[in-house]
Amino acid sequence: MNPSTLIGMVASVLLLVVVMIFAAEDPLLFIDLPGLGIVLVGTMAATFMSYPLKEVLRVFKLIKTVIRNEQLYTQKDIEELVDVSRLWIRDDPVAVEKALQRVTNPFLRTGVQLVIERTPEEDILDLLQWRIARLRAKEAAEAQLFRVMASYAPAFGMIGTLVGLVNMMDILGTGDMVVIGGHLAVALMTTFYGILLANLVFKPVAVKLERRTEQRVVLMNMVMQGIAMMTAKRSPSLMRETLKSFVAHYEDEIFDGPQDNGRRPGLLRRAPAAKKPAAGAGPRP
Repeated sequence: MNPSTLIGMVASVLLLVVVMIFAAEDPLLFIDLPGLGIVLVGTMAATFMSYPLKEVLRVFKLIKTVIRNEQLYTQKDIEELVDVSRLWIRDDPVAVEKALQRVTNPFLRTGVQLVIERTPEEDILDLLQWRIARLRAKEAAEAQLFRVMASYAPAFGMIGTLVGLVNMMDILGTGDMVVIGGHLAVALMTTFYGILLANLVFKPVAVKLERRTEQRVVLMNMVMQGIAMMTAKRSPSLMRETLKSFVAHYEDEIFDGPQDNGRRPGLLRRAPAAKKPAAGAGPRP
């Protein structure tokens, strides 16, 4: 499981437990199955009306994607690309074909295959850029699905609250404050569920998917740069260092921390200007 997702889930559960135990006289007041059903069923119904069936059914698969600890084999892709490039510089297409069969990244494999087939560099880069744009658009739509659900959940929470208020108004004439207070508490629970689902489930999943897309696009851009260098038959060592810069992590690209008494590192101290001799002054005889 993804460590950050696990931490968030545990913290959310602890928050709810603390609220239910220490901030309420009766923790069972926070359990209202009809109110939860209004929020969940209403949100899913609106989502089905907004999106095609195929896209909505991917919700559960995407949640699994967020929960599991998905890894990007960046270093492996760099080494495979460098090895293939080294064989390509040696003009050994047979060895390149054999090495290509061991490549597991389909994006990298497509680029190398086009290089072997002597496809013009511009056509290769156009195709790879189109695939990057397609992935970005597809995964942005998936994240947007959860953002839409996050907007629906509080709205249906308000609907449940209005239903509860209507029921409360129906018995308002009886004057029984105990019954009226109970109905009011139940009415407000649907709003609670809607806000809770929107901010602890749907929005975090959307942000997680967007961050995942950013990481995948960086990896694909790195591979595309390597393919361009392979086409130009650049040095494999230069290729390795260039590709590593795509995934290198620096605290700050232009500032390396306080050094040299607060001065930015790398700046040379300016030498003091020589004083001009006073007028009429000169060396003594």
